[in-house]
Amino acid sequence: MKRVVFDIETLAFPIETFDEVQQEYLLKFADTEEKRVQTLQQLNLYAPTAQIIAIGMYNPDSNIGKVFFQSDVKEEYTSEDGKMGFVSGDEKEILQWFWSAIKHYDQFITFNGRSFDCPFVMLRSAILGVTPSRNLVPYRYDTKIHCDLLDQLSFYGAVKKFNLDFYCKAFGIKSPKSEGITGLDLGDLFREKRFREIAHYCGGDIRAEAELFLIWNKYLNITE
Repeated sequence: MKRVVFDIETLAFPIETFDEVQQEYLLKFADTEEKRVQTLQQLNLYAPTAQIIAIGMYNPDSNIGKVFFQSDVKEEYTSEDGKMGFVSGDEKEILQWFWSAIKHYDQFITFNGRSFDCPFVMLRSAILGVTPSRNLVPYRYDTKIHCDLLDQLSFYGAVKKFNLDFYCKAFGIKSPKSEGITGLDLGDLFREKRFREIAHYCGGDIRAEAELFLIWNKYLNITE
């Protein structure tokens, strides 16, 4: 079975890019400055209000991956260990590259992908006029096509859900947050044109998720 881990990084569009009616709708309940800040941060989570700035894909069997990322410079390079390739383009291009690649895999693996990454990618593709090559939201309770690690590690919500950083530390995996960058830093990095740092952060996410998947697959993927 050919399988791949994938993960996305997103960034909200500035509130000023929406018209007055949209802004009123988005900020309807933001009646304090604290709520306004919180609402603006949450715009990262929705495809109509945010863009994809990086998509990472990683084969947990070959330990080879690739990150497609937004940049104002076209470039293609490989990590020092030769395990991770990086290719830059605009959002539409990275979506096209993703769909071209994902169709070659039997199983895809995510962390919270069913609730976030998968519908986000499909909606952004439709908004930008890119045709998906497959359904990223198949039947939830069969991991043969889509294994959402958050679903699996929480037993479909039967126990508390933790974030990727917490699970990594619990299972002795190097957390992608250990390099000092978190999702909250992506906006500043993007505005400062530090696109490679965003791409490398995404690369860290997919490596960690691949390790977490291998642990789940070895100890918790019980099919009897």
